[in-house]
Amino acid sequence: MSPSMKNIILASTSPRRKELMELLCVPFEVRASNYEEDMTLALPPEELVQHLAVCKAQAVAVGVSAGLVIGGDTIISLDGRVMGKPHTEENAQEMLRALRGKTHQVLTGLAVIDVETGQTRQAINITNVTFKPYTDKEITDYVQTGEPLDRAGAYAIQGYASLFVQEIHGDYFGVLGLSLTDLAALLKEFGIDVWEGIVGSVV
Repeated sequence: MSPSMKNIILASTSPRRKELMELLCVPFEVRASNYEEDMTLALPPEELVQHLAVCKAQAVAVGVSAGLVIGGDTIISLDGRVMGKPHTEENAQEMLRALRGKTHQVLTGLAVIDVETGQTRQAINITNVTFKPYTDKEITDYVQTGEPLDRAGAYAIQGYASLFVQEIHGDYFGVLGLSLTDLAALLKEFGIDVWEGIVGSVV
């Protein structure tokens, strides 16, 4: 089946997820999900991130008559403690101090819903990221850039926080917020081969 034969909707206004989706050369549109994240749910990190991804997709799916809706969510887990997005500079500094010199997990949940059938497919990507033992001044300097605010775990690995990274074990794109490997696999379950779009875009 040609990728263009399915209406695909990304239930996220994240510029990063949009850019990653574009790499697959599959036509899609973006719609904001009005689902309000609840980071206080008493769920293990793996279940929480999948729950949030599904809920984001469902919130958009209810207003669509046909096609596939893609929802995604990313959280940080340090020793089992879930870290969402900091909303103040003080909160961001606290998170960055906790992550300093340690290995944490970046969990990215993914959900694809077929609006017509209600069929849902899910995936979760877990990547271990180790930060160097950076200084308090470096934390302050980083927070002053404004980059940590509204980012899971108070950092953007593709930005200035790359200076903090010592090791990554797993899927870098999952850390960015959308595992392309997982998404391609889920889309294939719905009859969409992303390679058709990729090859078609270069020949």
